[in-house]
Amino acid sequence: MKTDELLVVLERTDPFALLDPKRLTALCRGIAVRSFNVGEYVFRQGDPSCDCLFVIAHGLVEILVEDDCSVESVVGLRRPHDFFGETVVLSGQRYPGSARAKDALTCLCLPRRELESLIYSNPDFSGFFNTLLAERMRLLYERNLSDRVCAVPRGHTTLFRKQVSQVMSAPVLTCREQDPVSDAARKMVKRQVGCLVVVDAAGRFRGVLTERILVSALVAEQTCPVERCTAGRLMDPRLAAIAPEAYLGEALAAMIRNRTRQLVVMERDLPVGVVSFSDLGRSQSVDSLRLIHEIADQNSLEGLAELSAGIDRVLDALVAERAGVRETMEIMSRLNDRITRKVIELSEAQMKVDGWGPPPVDYCWINMGSAARYEQTLRTDQDNAMIYTDPADGSVAAACDYFHQLAELVVDGLARCGFQRCSGGVMANNPKWCRSISGWREGVSQWMASTDPEDIRTLTILIDYRSVWGNTSLADALGAEIVAAFSDSTIAGHMLSRDDQKLTAPIGFLGRIVTERSGPRKGRINLKTAALVHIINAVRLLAVNRGITAPSTLDRLDQLAGSDAVSGEDAAFYRAGFETLMMFRIRENLKRVRDGQPPDNTLDPRDLNKSEMLLLKDALSAAAQLQKRISKGFHLPWMNYFAP
Repeated sequence: MKTDELLVVLERTDPFALLDPKRLTALCRGIAVRSFNVGEYVFRQGDPSCDCLFVIAHGLVEILVEDDCSVESVVGLRRPHDFFGETVVLSGQRYPGSARAKDALTCLCLPRRELESLIYSNPDFSGFFNTLLAERMRLLYERNLSDRVCAVPRGHTTLFRKQVSQVMSAPVLTCREQDPVSDAARKMVKRQVGCLVVVDAAGRFRGVLTERILVSALVAEQTCPVERCTAGRLMDPRLAAIAPEAYLGEALAAMIRNRTRQLVVMERDLPVGVVSFSDLGRSQSVDSLRLIHEIADQNSLEGLAELSAGIDRVLDALVAERAGVRETMEIMSRLNDRITRKVIELSEAQMKVDGWGPPPVDYCWINMGSAARYEQTLRTDQDNAMIYTDPADGSVAAACDYFHQLAELVVDGLARCGFQRCSGGVMANNPKWCRSISGWREGVSQWMASTDPEDIRTLTILIDYRSVWGNTSLADALGAEIVAAFSDSTIAGHMLSRDDQKLTAPIGFLGRIVTERSGPRKGRINLKTAALVHIINAVRLLAVNRGITAPSTLDRLDQLAGSDAVSGEDAAFYRAGFETLMMFRIRENLKRVRDGQPPDNTLDPRDLNKSEMLLLKDALSAAAQLQKRISKGFHLPWMNYFAP
C-alpha cells in the first residue's frame, strides 16, 4: 500500500486520528502491511507477541478464546478501521486469545517501538490505550475477588457486605442551636441515644451534640451554667459524614480517620440518620471492634503490646470480606497510627516519672515509608523521625538530650508492639533522624545538592513523611521547604530517577515474568522491591515535581490525574496496577503468616491460574511503563559525567 492509502486508514482509526498529518506521515514509514486468507490465524492463543499493533484496512477478524477443554468461542469481531492485539503489544505478554480472518484480511502492522514513542509523547494517545488496559485489569481484579474462596469464619466481620442504611439509627434525632442543653440531654435519655444532630430551620446540618461533649463541658470543665447553656454553644460544628449506601467498612475507616464514634448519614445534603460505633458492633465481630476501641484506653505499654498483637485479625477479616485495597490499607494504617500515638503518650508520661519533665519545646513525630503513605497492612519495620522547635540559646544540649531519650523510649515501645527496629537505622533514636527544625533544613539543603547515593536514598525516604503526633506545623513547614527545594534543584529529579533505574521492572521479553534465579526465593518475585517500588518511586517523583505534598501513592495519583503530567486515563491504569500488586502482596503475606512463616512480599507465578497471571502481567506492565516515563522525563545524560 502507498503512503496516501496508509494515511487514509490511519486518519479514520481512533486514536490515530488525534495525531497531526506530519506525525502520521512519519509514522507510515515504519508500517508493514500483511494479508491473510479467509480462515487463516493472525495469531493463536498462547503465541508470543508479534511485537506490533494490527490495524484493519480491509476485511473482518474474529477474536476467539479457548477454554480449558480446548473449545474455541468467538468473543468479538473487528472491522475495518478497528485495531487488535493492543494489550499484548504494550505488555509484551503472550496472546490471551486468537485472531482469525473471517474475510480476506489486510492489516497495517505498527511496530511496538513506534507505538511506545507515540504513547510517551502524546498524552491523549497514551490515555486511549491505558484506558483499555485499566478496564481489563479492573474486570480481572473483580473476577479474581469473586472467584476467591471466601469462607468467613464464625464471628468475623461483615464489613463489606452490609450497607450503612441497614444499621443506622433513623429518622435522625435533632435539636436547634437555641435549644437548652437540658432539653437536649432529656431527649437523649428518653430515646436512649448518644448524640443529637443540630440543624437549622431548613433541616440542614449545623453540628453534633454528644454525651461526651455534655459531660466534658458541663461536668468536667463547667464551661457554662446548665440553665443558660444552649446546644449551639456546645455543639461540634465539624461534619463527619457518610452516605447511606456506603459499606460498614467505609464507615469504620471514616470513624478511625475522624477520631469519632459516630457519623452523620447524609443524603442530598440533609442528615437522614446516625451510625455509631455501637451500631457497627451489633453487626460485627466484637473482637475486631473492641481492639479499635480499646487502644486509646490502655494505660500501660504491656497492655498495649498485648492488644496490638490482635491487629492481624482485622487484616484477616478485611481480606476475607473482599475489602478493596484502598480501604484495607487505610484501616490498617489508621490502626497502626493509633498504636504509635499511644506509645508516644505513654513514653511522655514515663519521661516525667524518670525526672525529665515535659517536652522543653514543641516537637512533631513523623512516620515515613509505607506508614506515611497509608500503605501498611501487616506491621513493618519502623521508619520514623522527630522534628523539634529550635530551643533558646543555652538550652540546645538539654533539648537534644531530652528528645533523644524520648525517641529511645518510643522506638523501644513500638518494637514491643510488633514494629521491628529498622535495620538501616531510619528511626528517631538515630541523631540523623532527630533534629531541630533548623538542623533539618541544613540536612535537606545538603542532600538536595549531593550526588552521593546515600544522600539520594535519604532524600527519597524523607519525601514520604506524615505527622502523627505533636505540632504538625513543624512537619508542614519542612514539607513545604522540601517541595520548594526540589522544584529549584536541577539534579534532584535526575538522581531519584537514576536511582530507580538501577533495577528494572520484572517483566521481560515476550511478557516473561523475571523471577529470582537463585537462593531461598528462587523462582519467586518480590512484589515490593521488584515491582511496587517502581510505581511508588515514579508517582512520588511526578508528584513532588508538581508541588503535591500528599504522601499516599493513590492520593498523589488522584491529584496528578488530568494534569499535563499524567492524564486521567493513565492515572487509572497506574492506580489499577498498584492496587493489583498490593492485593497479591497482602494475600501472599497472609498465607505465610498463617503457615507460621515471616511475610516476605514474594509470590511464585507458577501458583497462579490463567486469570491471575494475566492480572499480574498487566500490573507489572503498569510498573514498567511508569519507570520508562520517569526515565524519559527526568534523566539528564550530561549528569552521568559528574555523578558517581
